[in-house]
Amino acid sequence: MGIQKFMSKFLLHACCAPCGAYVIEQLQKQGYAVAVFFTNDNIYPAEEYEKRKNEIKKYCQENKIDFLEDEYRPEEWLEIIKNLEKEPEGGKRCEVCFRYRLEKTAEKAKENCFDFFGSTLSISPHKNSAIINKIGKEVGEKVGGQFLKADWKENNGFRCSCEISRVNNFYRQNYCGCRFSIRIKN
Repeated sequence: MGIQKFMSKFLLHACCAPCGAYVIEQLQKQGYAVAVFFTNDNIYPAEEYEKRKNEIKKYCQENKIDFLEDEYRPEEWLEIIKNLEKEPEGGKRCEVCFRYRLEKTAEKAKENCFDFFGSTLSISPHKNSAIINKIGKEVGEKVGGQFLKADWKENNGFRCSCEISRVNNFYRQNYCGCRFSIRIKN
C-alpha cells in the first residue's frame, strides 16, 4: 500500500463561475484540494448576486467541489465603502472592497482549518493583480493565514476562462458587480 500524497486545503474566494472555473482547474492541477467561498456583498442588485452565486454553486456541485456561502449583506458593504462612491473603477473603493472580501475569506479559511486562501479577482484584465496580492499578503499576516499570490490572467488565463465559460454556457456578466461599476459598463 502506497503513501497518499498530502493535499493542501485551499479556500478560494470566487465572484462568479466564469472567473472561478479556470482558477479552480489551475489550483487542482497544482495539487490543492479546493473549496469555493462565495462572499460578495458588493454585487448589485440582489438578482445579479443570485445569478452569480447559483452559477458557481452549480459548477461546484457538478464537479464535487465544496461550496461555502456567506450571508449576503450589501448594507454592510455600503458602509465599508462610504465616501468612496465617486472613486473611479480600479481606485480606492476597489481596494477597500478587495480587502473586505479577502479578510472574510481569510477568516473563513482560519475558522475551517484551510492551509491557504486566495481569490479569483486577479483573473480580470480590469483588476490590478499587484494591489490584490499586496492586500492578500497583508490580510494573511493580520488574520493568520497563508495567501497564495497569483496573477491568474497570466499565460492567457483570462482567455482560457472565457473559453471555459463558452463551453459550459455560463451566465457571463458585463460589469464588475457593484452598483458603481454599472455606470461604466457600456
